[in-house]
Amino acid sequence: MRKLTAALAAIMCAAASPLLAETTIIHADGVIVDADSPPMGRATVTVTNGRIVSVEEGWADVPEGAQVVHLEGKTLVPGLVDLHVHLTGDPGGDFWRGAVEPDEWGVVVGAKNAEKTLKAGFTTVREAGSSQHTAFSLRRGTEEGLIQGPRIIAAGPPLAIVGGHGDVSGFLPEVNEVLSSGYTCTGAVECAEKVRRASQNGADTIKITATGGVLSQQGRGLEAHFSDPEMESIVETANSLGLDVMAHAHGARGIEAAARAGIDTIEHGTYLDEAAAQAMRENGTVLIPTLMAFKGVTEGLGKGIYTPVVEEKIRAVAETAQVFMGKAHRWNVPIAFGTDAGVFEHGRNAEEFALMVGQGMSPRAALASATIVAAKVLHMESEIGRIAPGYSADIIAVQGNPLEDVTVLEDVEWVMARGRVAE
Repeated sequence: MRKLTAALAAIMCAAASPLLAETTIIHADGVIVDADSPPMGRATVTVTNGRIVSVEEGWADVPEGAQVVHLEGKTLVPGLVDLHVHLTGDPGGDFWRGAVEPDEWGVVVGAKNAEKTLKAGFTTVREAGSSQHTAFSLRRGTEEGLIQGPRIIAAGPPLAIVGGHGDVSGFLPEVNEVLSSGYTCTGAVECAEKVRRASQNGADTIKITATGGVLSQQGRGLEAHFSDPEMESIVETANSLGLDVMAHAHGARGIEAAARAGIDTIEHGTYLDEAAAQAMRENGTVLIPTLMAFKGVTEGLGKGIYTPVVEEKIRAVAETAQVFMGKAHRWNVPIAFGTDAGVFEHGRNAEEFALMVGQGMSPRAALASATIVAAKVLHMESEIGRIAPGYSADIIAVQGNPLEDVTVLEDVEWVMARGRVAE
């Protein structure tokens, strides 16, 4: 009996040993532990069971049983975060596809795009609007390792006013009604109910379309689409359920109204002015500028991709898109990284960094916007955004130093997400 007990104890101790767990030793010639710190030189990062265990100077010996990744000449950087993507869609102006393609097709498209996004260095994304269960299915698939992709924080269908951006338009009235997501609302009570419905069905965050938009067939107007009581009800209800609210908003008064209602992030923010910027600062509202969205749609002009209605709106916004984030930066509006990937080709997300720097942000601040700042927006600042003990092993490798040249992030050579190496 004593021999059996001793044997069992030995087995239990062996099972608990970190060297018998899934341990990966990463050697690299440089490590940026976070965007606020100077780069380390040659270093070793130890990962066990999907978590960073240690970050040490020099190349440490490899313990018996551990895997080793040797990245000579490479710099390790925290996995990047994109706070505004649409994995289940690809760019194009064929709005009528919603009438002929089933929602399930979005999962197929999303699996492709999730892998492209991960290999581009983005280990966490916020899915900013999709059909009811498509992004939720992708979220589970990447979490369980069934498909390659980033960690997904998913909104599901956005809340919209009837006929606004985010609602179905462009068809006969009876077809619009059939295709509607069921998430339009009128009045504070109905809007509260739709927030609860979104939460019930799996939303991690609530997305609303607070003003008109560029790519919808209608989506009229730059002013606030929701009334103040409606937005306040959305925020109050979401917060009571532990959820944040993100608001698509272009017009200044719509941005200002959303910020004063307590909405957490403004997506796009194209026509931001000083009054709207002040409201954002006072309420801690973060701007997600999505500069790549404007670049992407402009690239498609005159190619038959968009309908005449949409082309007109793209041309109207093109000039402002070149300068608005720079104004927000000078006005000290908090800014975090988001691209609107899906409006342009997935995998190009990192091109956003150069656009941000081009409007006055430093390379260090740009990297911070996609790491420590984005992590804070997601309330995950103790989980992602740094290469540090206890954090999720979300790590990428690049050639060069992104604190000096952000374009090196456009060519990611190695990716680990939640301790799994992208193949």
